[in-house]
Order: sequence, then structure tokens, then C-alpha cells
Amino acid sequence: MVQFGKWLRRQIEQSLPEWQDQFLRYKELKRCVKALSGVCPPLPAEEAEFVAEVDAETEKINSFFLDQEEEFIIRHRELQNDIKRALDPRAAGAVAPAQHEAEVAAIRREIVNFHGVMVLLLNYSSINYIGLAKILKKYDKRTGAMLRLPVMETVLQQPFFKTETVSQLVRECEAMMEAVFPEAPEGQAAAAALAVAEAEQSIFRSTVAALLIMQDVRKGSSTRGSHSLPPLNLPDSDWLRSFEPPFPIPTR
Repeated sequence: MVQFGKWLRRQIEQSLPEWQDQFLRYKELKRCVKALSGVCPPLPAEEAEFVAEVDAETEKINSFFLDQEEEFIIRHRELQNDIKRALDPRAAGAVAPAQHEAEVAAIRREIVNFHGVMVLLLNYSSINYIGLAKILKKYDKRTGAMLRLPVMETVLQQPFFKTETVSQLVRECEAMMEAVFPEAPEGQAAAAALAVAEAEQSIFRSTVAALLIMQDVRKGSSTRGSHSLPPLNLPDSDWLRSFEPPFPIPTR
């Protein structure tokens, strides 16, 4: 049985280096829970301190998520313009064929990397949501309180949980792949793009791992129910697992 703390640490280590300080500080929150007196009901001062810590972590996660989302919107618009220019026959005729192909290849790499980073942000959202649910469960178990339900109700309204914009950008990015990978069979450009991205080992591996984690936590998470994570439309799991070994999902 995999402990959640160890599982979380692995996910953080596999994320982008510059993101690692932006995840939920689960270990520190767990220390806070262990330091509680354990009386039931919990002491008001202890509960207030714990809630303040959770609120601070949630605000940090929200801020990072929104910053990334804003950057993605700008980058998406820039990539649309780059593709439009690159696929314009007049642009192709204005430069040597080799130069034009190099420009298109650069755009392909950029789209694939962009798609990967957005998938990582969706995974970031999922991991932090699960982390909050887990630490609140530990708090309730320790104190006999019923804090988890009302706090998770508010989490559902937090910006980092509202991933519709980023999910839409991911889908539009996959449509871009269809445009710049015309040789791929219809509907398979995303898979072709990920295969090309294997040259970009770090982000490729992280993206595949993120896709598998998002798929698995929606199958086996102990947080399933009214607060379950929404379903995802992902590439074939067998194809994904050919690139990355499976990661067991923690149950405690």
C-alpha cells in the first residue's frame, strides 16, 4: 500500500523544476495535524490555525494556477498566428523550402511542448485537490471534527479547480496538431505529436506520467463521490503505458 506522502513527493519530483515549490505543502500540514492536542471537539485556536494554513496553501495554488493560465492564453494566441503564417502558401514561397520546413518543424515542437505543459497544469490541479482532501481527512480523523466537507465545498469553487479554460486550450492545441501534422491519420495527430516529442525527454516523460496519473486517480481515488474529479478524455492507456511504468495510487 502506497502512502500518499510518498506518492505526492514522486509526483512533485517529476514535475517541472520551477513548479516544485508551488505544490501543496502536504508534509508540513501533516505535521500540523500531528501536533494537535487531539481533543474532541478540537480547540478553537487549533482549528483556526489549521484552517489559516490550509487557506494560505490554497491561495498559493490559486495564484500559481491563474498565472500559468494567463500565460497559456497569450501563448495560444501567438501559436495560432505562427501557424497561420507558416501554412500560408505565400510564406512558403517566399523562402527556400528547407528554411520553411525548419520553421514548421520548430512550430511543431513548440505546440507539442505547449500541449505538454498544459497537461502538467491539469495534473497540478488534480494533485493539489487530492492533497487537500487527504489532509482534511486526517484532520477530521485526529480531532473528530467535520471540517473536510465544508472546506472541500469551497475548494470546488477555487480557481485552481476550475480547469475548463485550460482544458479547452488543450483541445484547441490538439486541433493545431492536426494542422501541422497533416500526414497523421485523422484524429491521431496528438499521438503523432507526442511521439515526436520523445526527443524532448524531460517534458515528454512528465506529460505521459501526468496523463496516467490523471487517468488512474479518477479510477481509484478514495475521494470519489460528490467531490470526485471530473472525467477526462485521454489517449489510449496501453499506448501511454508503453512509455512510462504504472504508478500505484495511494489509498491512505
